[in-house]
Amino acid sequence: MRIFAAAVGLLMLASSAFALDAEGKVRNVDPDNLTITLENGQTYKLPSEMDVSAIQPGMEVVLAYREVDNGVKQITDMLLPE
Repeated sequence: MRIFAAAVGLLMLASSAFALDAEGKVRNVDPDNLTITLENGQTYKLPSEMDVSAIQPGMEVVLAYREVDNGVKQITDMLLPE
């Protein structure tokens, strides 16, 4: 049982190692495709439950994402200014 618990713990640590982050100013918001583009030209996919109206061009954001199929950068967490 201890080996199983250790293996699960290692798997959880390994999966978090694939999380990436980015920060910058929002250049474009595409509510139809649920994407945002930062001023560096990188585009990120928003979660479907995200309130897109809360994000405006010019906002500084900090986000965590993971790369999924076809190199899509899927946002997993986002910090917006207050």
